[in-house]
Amino acid sequence: METIAARPLDVHSPARAPASIRRLDQLLHLDHDALTALYEHATLPRLEAISGDLRGRMLAVPAVPSLVSALPVAWARTGSFPWRGKSFAPHGEGRGEGNNRVVFDAVRLFRFETFAGPSRHDGQPAIQLDYDHAENPFFIRKIEDEIRELAPGVYLGQAWLRVGDEPHFVLWFGLEDRRRVEGTF
Repeated sequence: METIAARPLDVHSPARAPASIRRLDQLLHLDHDALTALYEHATLPRLEAISGDLRGRMLAVPAVPSLVSALPVAWARTGSFPWRGKSFAPHGEGRGEGNNRVVFDAVRLFRFETFAGPSRHDGQPAIQLDYDHAENPFFIRKIEDEIRELAPGVYLGQAWLRVGDEPHFVLWFGLEDRRRVEGTF
């Protein structure tokens, strides 16, 4: 699997992207422009490789002014933030499912199905997370997430909100498979 370090980046933003992403926490202080550049150079992961409990972090919320998002984003950098991450279970044949872990790792909510498909961002391949299932609340069913891999076990994601028939970009999130990254926490 190719890592982001193998591709050149042209990032012209105050929070420049590190030359090589190997850990989720390296993404915490990057702004929208740096995250966009990383996402556009990231790769489609093998769906079968995304399994188990992945640690999650909300990274940036460009859909709202920074004055409004600054406090929630700062809170998301701490261990007390209620969203713990996502859990994945691949089922083979290019499909899988998962859910979000909230408050405690044992609390699993908002089921999604996974598959590879075109990104809403640029039409290139990404893993899609489809929440449009009857058991989810109506407002969760309108969320459309997608992820790409930056390095083995490190994923960058976009959350979109469908309003009518139109998806609108809302926020950036990151995921990390602690079993696959280098080092320990």
